[in-house]
Amino acid sequence: MTEPRPQPQRVSDARAAVPLGLRSGAVLALTSVMGAMMLAWPLFLEVDPDANRVDPPFLFLALLPLVLAVVMAELSEGGIDSRVLAILGVLTAVNAVLRLLSAGTAGLELVFFLLILGGRVFGPGFGFVLGCLSMFASALLTAGVGPWLPFQMLCAGWVGMGAGLLPRGPRGRREIALLVVYGVLAAYAYGLLMNLQGWPFIVGLDVPGQDSTSLSYAPDASVGENLHRFGLYTLLTSTAGWDTGRALTTALALILLGPAVLTTLRRAARRARIVRR
Repeated sequence: MTEPRPQPQRVSDARAAVPLGLRSGAVLALTSVMGAMMLAWPLFLEVDPDANRVDPPFLFLALLPLVLAVVMAELSEGGIDSRVLAILGVLTAVNAVLRLLSAGTAGLELVFFLLILGGRVFGPGFGFVLGCLSMFASALLTAGVGPWLPFQMLCAGWVGMGAGLLPRGPRGRREIALLVVYGVLAAYAYGLLMNLQGWPFIVGLDVPGQDSTSLSYAPDASVGENLHRFGLYTLLTSTAGWDTGRALTTALALILLGPAVLTTLRRAARRARIVRR
């Protein structure tokens, strides 16, 4: 008698539908480090105190989209097959439309809840790619392409990646509570990081001969002093308003729609991703 052929084993809901390989994880980690350096450039760049303006390292800014493209290609080669790629395309399109409808008005932001749920079900690599593509597609729809777009893509990618790295044990109400807490923290972190990269341009430099405030970037100040100035700036201009609106919108969407969307995504994941013994 011939032995029966082994049957395909579907991925359990207790693990990510798209596991992150070692090589893809290393590339993703390298990109995250480079992105963090790019976002935090105002705190570490040495600037002449007599300068009238400060410019970011534009070479780094030009390289960042290329690095993101390499990461997405690496992740696609390592674990995203054609069926998962189709799901990625659908979620990207839905997120782009949601952002077109909300557009961040008064902090109303409908993108993050689906990004978090996608990363939760399909894993950190998928979540990172979904965040990058969602911001890119929505920028094309809203004519929002500009020098800020690579930063938006990177920060949104981190939001999706972080959701995929959360503990996978909780289920039911505990899982929704975990995602809500993460969503609130991610909403504030996204606003803080986006404020950091544009802070010196918006408030100007604290140098003689220029209009400045106690919130302005001081080229000759220490990292601690500039962190204090930036903390006050982001608290007064973003955290108490836009970021809080984003956090509340994300939390409500996760509470109201999270269970149903999680069930749908997990059903799609079981059909899309098959691991053989």
